[in-house]
Formats: sequence, structure tokens, C-alpha cells
Amino acid sequence: MYFGGSIAITAASAMAAFRNATIMSLVTKGGFMGIAITLGAIMGTGILCQSIEYGEGFGAKQMAWLLHAGTMGAVLAPMCFLGGPLLIRAAWYTAGIVGGLSTVAVCAPSEKFLNMGAPLAMGFGLVFAASIGSAFLPPTTALGAGLYSMSVYGGLLLFSAFLLYDTQRIVTQAENYPATPKLYGVRPYDPINAAISIYLDTINIFIRIAMIMAGGNQRKK
Repeated sequence: MYFGGSIAITAASAMAAFRNATIMSLVTKGGFMGIAITLGAIMGTGILCQSIEYGEGFGAKQMAWLLHAGTMGAVLAPMCFLGGPLLIRAAWYTAGIVGGLSTVAVCAPSEKFLNMGAPLAMGFGLVFAASIGSAFLPPTTALGAGLYSMSVYGGLLLFSAFLLYDTQRIVTQAENYPATPKLYGVRPYDPINAAISIYLDTINIFIRIAMIMAGGNQRKK
């Protein structure tokens, strides 16, 4: 429910932000300052949400979750310039990839995907650095094109692997979570934090599929 809700809130927030000139001028601001603002907003709301202890009903945790998903939608609003038909196709492709990978992770006979933590962390560092570098270097240069390809294609593979890892991690946590957590001094089971991990993987997969499709359309023209 929280995973699906995050996707729906992000989509609604992106459409609302796309119709607001003030928000669009803020999220489309280029340069280091623009990147710092968007990254700070996403990371800040995400850290805030995950740091609050989960409780039943609607409380501070749920409000922070809504804020994080809404902020993500506002940051992604410029993708609406790609056009509705392309984004709808990208969403369907993303649903197919996420559904298939999640099924593989859940049905895997062992916990082998949980051993990918260290390689995934190193890969994330490379993709993150490539994404930052490609924002400042034009794709017409050899270095810029290389960084862009690493960010898009490498990122698609990386976050697909992250989805396998995060899905199996959530299943393992749920299976081994104590029935009476208070007796063991642990925090209550947090479905929002669990959902955020696969939600972010899905968003990153969707972004890269949309970018690949947009690049293919430009080459056809």
C-alpha cells in the first residue's frame, strides 16, 4: 500500500508542479546550485521520513512520507516535457521490469541477492559521480557522452540489481522480525521505510527508461 501510494502521490505531485510556473522555474534551475537544491530536498525529506518511528494510523511518520513523495514528484516534474505518450510507455516498461525482478527476488531459493551489498554500494558511487559529471559536461564531448551513458545505462542495470537486493532484504526482515518487538528492545516494524527503498529503485529505473526512449526518438528524427 505504501509503495503504490508513493508512486501515485509522486505522479500527482509531478503533474501539479508542471502546471506551476514558480515550482518549474525552481526545479529547472541549472548549475551547481540547482543540483544542490534538488538533491538536498530529496535527501532531506527522505532522511526525515526514515528517522521517525513508525506508528499505526496517520501521524508524523505518514506526514513525512507524503512530504517526501510530493517533493520527489516536484523534482521530476520537468520530465513532463517529454510528453504523455512517452512517459506512459516508460511507465509500462518500468512496471514490467519491476514486476519481473520482484518475482525473481521473492521466489529465489536462497538469499544470494543479499550478498550484493558491497558491489552495489561501489556501483552506486560510480553512477552518482557520472550523473553529477554529465550535468556539467555536454554530451557532444567524448567524456560527457561516456559519463551520460554510464549514468543512464549503467544506472538502469544498477538499480535493477538494487531492486533484487532490496526486495529480498524486505522479505528476510519480515520473516525474521520478532512477533513481540518490545520484548527485544527493537523498533516497531516499519513498512514505510521498507517501501521507500523499492520506491526509489523503481523511480530511478523509470527515469532511465524514459531517458533512453527520449534519446531513441531524437535519433529517429
